[in-house]
Amino acid sequence: MEKTVAQKIKAEVNRVLGELGWPDQDWQIYVPDQPEHGHYAVNTAMVLARPMKSDPMKLAAELAKRIEGYQAKIAKPGFINFFLTAEQLNQEWQNLMSGLDRQITVDQVKKIQVEFVSANPTGPLTLGNGRGGFFGDVLGNVLARVGHQVVKEYYVNDAGFQVRRLGESVLGHPEATYRGDYIEELKKIVKSRDPDEAGREAADHILEKMIKPDVKKIGLKFDTWFSERELYRKKEVEATLAKLKERGLTEEKEGALWLKTTSFGDDKDRVLVKASGEMTYLMTDLAYHRNKFDRGFDLIIDIWGADHQGHIQPLVQGLKALDYPAHQLKILIAQWVKVLKDGQELRISKRRGAYITIAELVDQVGLDAVRYFFLERSLNSHLNFDFNLAVKRSSDNPVYYIQYAHARINSIFEKLNYSPERTGNPEALLDHPSELSLMATLLHYPETVTSIAESYEVHKLPQFSSQLASALHQFYRDCPVADAEPIKQKARLMLLSTVKGILGESLQLMGISAPNKM
Repeated sequence: MEKTVAQKIKAEVNRVLGELGWPDQDWQIYVPDQPEHGHYAVNTAMVLARPMKSDPMKLAAELAKRIEGYQAKIAKPGFINFFLTAEQLNQEWQNLMSGLDRQITVDQVKKIQVEFVSANPTGPLTLGNGRGGFFGDVLGNVLARVGHQVVKEYYVNDAGFQVRRLGESVLGHPEATYRGDYIEELKKIVKSRDPDEAGREAADHILEKMIKPDVKKIGLKFDTWFSERELYRKKEVEATLAKLKERGLTEEKEGALWLKTTSFGDDKDRVLVKASGEMTYLMTDLAYHRNKFDRGFDLIIDIWGADHQGHIQPLVQGLKALDYPAHQLKILIAQWVKVLKDGQELRISKRRGAYITIAELVDQVGLDAVRYFFLERSLNSHLNFDFNLAVKRSSDNPVYYIQYAHARINSIFEKLNYSPERTGNPEALLDHPSELSLMATLLHYPETVTSIAESYEVHKLPQFSSQLASALHQFYRDCPVADAEPIKQKARLMLLSTVKGILGESLQLMGISAPNKM
């Protein structure tokens, strides 16, 4: 792996720490919000201040004076800010131009499963399904981009009590759970009068005629569609339950069968089989995750809706009870989505049948805008989707602003009849502030991608794309290409070639189009 600038700076700081014999602590390197604070900064001195019982500014000064190869300045309350010279920025940009793939790679390739959406086949996909779907899709793309073997999976909950409730709804039982126009349509299609069989018929129809077309419309691709019915057909649910019983981890009380998860740190025991004989979500989830681990994944990432937060600990404790490596399971929670139009919330109520689906939102706004707006906020924060902004065709709309940057570069290439070059060395040193700012932003791309692969903070990708587009538009205003002298023109065109390639790749990872004309 070829080192990024951040890795080189971190290595230099570690060299100085070793030279001084100072303790090894978990300090951070990051990109400052303000350009006057440098291209990179570290909080090393502040982290070391407590264990060393010293003033962080004093420690920062001692570190900074020993740093070699970079201009290092200290700032209160103990930051060390790193500034790259024009020569360094030009060189690092050229390194990036010729060695991007070597900077975006992992030392240890893992087999990773990302499971997302997995909505019950009882109705159309909701906005919440869309949020988890876009996130999972992009996270899978990023993990694959750094070299991991990634499998994207949709778990179809096509067995159990929710399917029976669907059947009852289709058959018009008084206790009907699901309502809406689609239920009225299903009444014309479903033949069986038995609630369980009617539910299965309806679930199959919803999966094939509603969910899968919606998945395609919103740009998601799954490697595997895993049916819950398969767990029952292969008796994996029964086998999992038998294993828990053999280990003495179950207890019958109140007519139900419980898993003694308190033995593994849970705050209470959990029901596996209800008094009615129905299996709980926990029971089937344990069987499903055993199946996942048995398929040999090194890491399993589940993306669940906010209403499933309480299911995490029981599943983790149950896997521990079964001697599976629960630490290799990562569950991420997607928080709620609100769509605001003209200042008013578009209400969502699945049970009333009056709600806007993710497919309908895409139809009204466009896939690119919906994807971007759903991705730009951290998954664990609530999302207010601004409908009015999303439909704007102006620089106020961030996705339009980014796509226009890509199209603007292509327009320059067409005007000058230029074929992009990403190899070789420019003969001119680019030193205009807007050129240097554009280079500095470019250098953050491999760092952003590798960071997402480790932290799962997918929102960093749209943020980076927006910053790069902003730097590009500023460059366009300040640094004419067509009228530049030939040597400088070629260097600027090569810089633009790198920008277009990285901007296009970042949009591709997000599942957003990169137009050449707008």
